[in-house]
Amino acid sequence: MYVAPRGTIDILPEDQPYWEFLRAQIREVTALFGYQRIDVPVFEETSLYVRGVGEGTDIVDKEMYSFLDKGGRDITLRPEFTAGIVRAYIEHGMKTWPQPVKLYTVGPIFRYERVQAGRYRQHTQFDIECIGEQDPAVDLEVMSLAWELFSRLSFTGLAFQLNSTGCPKCRPAYVALLVDYYQDKRDLICTDCTRRLERNPLRLLDCKNEQCQPVIAGAPHIMDYLCPDCATHFSRLRTYLDALHRPYTINHRLVRGLDYYTKTVFEVWAEGIGAQNAVCGGGRYDGLAEELGGDPTPGIGFGSGMERLVLTMKQQGIQVPGLPQPQVAVIYLGEEPKKKALELLIGLREAGIAATLAFGDRSFKAQFRHADRENARYALVIGHDELRAGRVALQDMRSDAPRELIELPEAVETVRQRLNGQRNQ
Repeated sequence: MYVAPRGTIDILPEDQPYWEFLRAQIREVTALFGYQRIDVPVFEETSLYVRGVGEGTDIVDKEMYSFLDKGGRDITLRPEFTAGIVRAYIEHGMKTWPQPVKLYTVGPIFRYERVQAGRYRQHTQFDIECIGEQDPAVDLEVMSLAWELFSRLSFTGLAFQLNSTGCPKCRPAYVALLVDYYQDKRDLICTDCTRRLERNPLRLLDCKNEQCQPVIAGAPHIMDYLCPDCATHFSRLRTYLDALHRPYTINHRLVRGLDYYTKTVFEVWAEGIGAQNAVCGGGRYDGLAEELGGDPTPGIGFGSGMERLVLTMKQQGIQVPGLPQPQVAVIYLGEEPKKKALELLIGLREAGIAATLAFGDRSFKAQFRHADRENARYALVIGHDELRAGRVALQDMRSDAPRELIELPEAVETVRQRLNGQRNQ
């Protein structure tokens, strides 16, 4: 028997109300902040991610789904959104638009990583990018958009985790200092960190292996080695957060997993999802456009896994509206009445009334059970007697009142008026 590949999930109808509610909140919040939707390909040239995300990162070295297509091109399924969106910004001349360009998207990303609760090898990501402005007030806006979304989702225990990763001016000196600190501790760290020490030292601070924690605890903090520009940027951002009374913690270990980050990096944490309590993460990437062949262009954004958000909603007991249900069930008895029942079904739907019919020539009682399960408000019942009389029986499924006979041509309009009357009560 086939099952879904490891690291993927089926989103069943019972979970769709959470997803619909989440998508609706995303649409409302992005519109409120003035972000426009963009959709980029689900695959790109592999070199886009190698250059953008960076060699030596776990994503590029271990997690990308890469392959040669039938034309011999090296292609990778999208492991993150930012590189592709910045590529689109450059390709379509968005630098001539009013800056900053504020974009969002939702779609699948693919990473071959260890499967955890709310984290899958194919998962759906909500992504925000604000490109073309370096003002730390833009950092605040992007972080505020995340805060607004999670507040609307009624998440509890919200707080920012915040750090600065410096810039190409100040980071190299800090990285050299970090490497020097680790040199006599090689025997104390895991094999992954031994590799990171050679290829991507900043990622040493993000290791979750228990063996490495004492070494990380004693590592120097990049905050102490920022250049004046980075220090001022970070200080101004903190001033803005303080003015808005947004809770945050300086997390010296927060470096994120991609090489393009500069200056601000942040996560939003919430209660209810165990040890992995980040519901989004992102930061500034001021050198990425230049790395991908464009002009120097600052940018900042974040990504949030929607499966993780749905899991958080469930664990925090957040109630969401159910999906729309049929308002009317059409019930018939006999082949000729069935033809008229099908006409009624189509007529109701053409009038904008959600309607259902139990297929398969079920018994009268079984059709009513189906209507109950569908939670229909009314039933239209037609048999041979009703058909000969040119009428249909209208039954209120939530009342003990007897069925009411109405003329067939008036059935759709009568139901519409009754439903409107229910809405206005």
